[in-house]
Amino acid sequence: MEVTAQEVAEWMVKEIRSTGTLYQTDAIEYVKAQFGEQFVFVNENGNTSLSKEVKKAFRKLHGGKIAWDRDGFFWAWT
Repeated sequence: MEVTAQEVAEWMVKEIRSTGTLYQTDAIEYVKAQFGEQFVFVNENGNTSLSKEVKKAFRKLHGGKIAWDRDGFFWAWT
């Protein structure tokens, strides 16, 4: 069965709801292992990131209830 960016985003929101935070490195490792390489890429700064489709679905899902911490490289429930 084909996994969608929406399903990846739903996992992220569920994870943050239950633990309070989700570190980018943990998210990327889990997404690669459980959902597939197609949901991650290396950005222009040479950092591994989640795909734009995942981020877009994620933002839509949480509707501003989750914030990105630039210094700590994690998302947290607000």
